[in-house]
Amino acid sequence: MLRNTLVTCFACFLLIPQAMAGGNAATAGTQLTAAQIAEKNVSARGGLQAWRAVKTMSMSGKMDAGGTQNVQLPFVLEKKRPRKTRLEIQFAGQTAVQTYDGVAGWKLRPFMGRKTVEPFTAEELGLAAAEAELDGPLVDYAAKGTRVELEGTEIVEKHPAYKLKLTFKSGQIQHIWVDTETFLEVKIEGVPRRLDGRYHPVEIYLRDYKSVNGLKFPYVLETSVVGLKMPHKMTLESVVVNPKLEDSLFAVPKIQ
Repeated sequence: MLRNTLVTCFACFLLIPQAMAGGNAATAGTQLTAAQIAEKNVSARGGLQAWRAVKTMSMSGKMDAGGTQNVQLPFVLEKKRPRKTRLEIQFAGQTAVQTYDGVAGWKLRPFMGRKTVEPFTAEELGLAAAEAELDGPLVDYAAKGTRVELEGTEIVEKHPAYKLKLTFKSGQIQHIWVDTETFLEVKIEGVPRRLDGRYHPVEIYLRDYKSVNGLKFPYVLETSVVGLKMPHKMTLESVVVNPKLEDSLFAVPKIQ
């Protein structure tokens, strides 16, 4: 389970926002278009100009390790535009590292007895490449070549939410649910996970939003694999906006 945690937890931090769509008409009973919903989402999360000013980000907290005991592991996630990412997880007195420099990725997993740096597999590289920039897929989505459509409303955790369909420049499709009152994301469609020889849908729930430097962040992200009972929760304890992060942090991890 820990092996999957290190590889897939980047996807838990899509940290959404954006603004445009082609003016798709809302479904019956609503007045907003997809473009307007996306615009309101960006405004609710701090505003377009504020997100454009974010160049780096550092988040720390704890994540579930899975298994019968389901211990929580400390982690630090650092991001830098355009798509650089570094993740560190503390486990049994050792530090696992996963880095992506925007083109290539590497991982160091000492808790598995692997003392050498390994390159990302093709699947891991695809997941990292598909991940949104630190501001998420809705901020400046038109400039990123993304099309946004409104597919109606659904109830998410007892509250109505707009269901948006995002078609990225690559052709990849993702759904995002935006609360009809707060206009914050409450659910994201994750990358399907292969288990028992078949792929299971993945749902990521975003909760407990807090303001940092005028920007809204979900401090709890819970990933649920459809068909499995145990969800995977990540809880933020600290968010730092625009810390100084050298490019070398996102290069090949150094072995201690």
